[in-house]
Amino acid sequence: MFDFVKRNLNEFKTFAMRGNVIDMAVGIIIGAAFGKIVDSLVKDIIMPPLGWLMGKVDFANMYWTIGGNNHYPSLEAAQAAGAVTINYGLFINALISFVLVAFSVFLLIKCINKLRADKKEECEATTKTCPRCFSVIDIKATKCPCCTADI
Repeated sequence: MFDFVKRNLNEFKTFAMRGNVIDMAVGIIIGAAFGKIVDSLVKDIIMPPLGWLMGKVDFANMYWTIGGNNHYPSLEAAQAAGAVTINYGLFINALISFVLVAFSVFLLIKCINKLRADKKEECEATTKTCPRCFSVIDIKATKCPCCTADI
């Protein structure tokens, strides 16, 4: 029994300490923090001017009450009264947050792909080895300048 636990614990430790798992964990933590920043950007920076332009509308207080004709002054008041609400204003906020996060990830991936392409171009070989005399020659050469062998 003890060997089974020890063997599985060692296997888990090997799995957890692989580079991919640690990179993924860091990505998830940074992604969560980034999500909070974007959420604040939408709620505190983007939505207030957008609501003002649309006639002083507060998207966070946009809702429909289901069942009953009661009208409440705010979403909090409706929820405190126990009314069933459809919070479409909060959904609009979440939708805008999602679009901003998705666009940011798109830009990040685009930059990473550009850097990878640049690095790939740098790594392309410009020389080759002569199969006869093993001297280093230009990759476009058809004849070795050292031994005059056809390549």
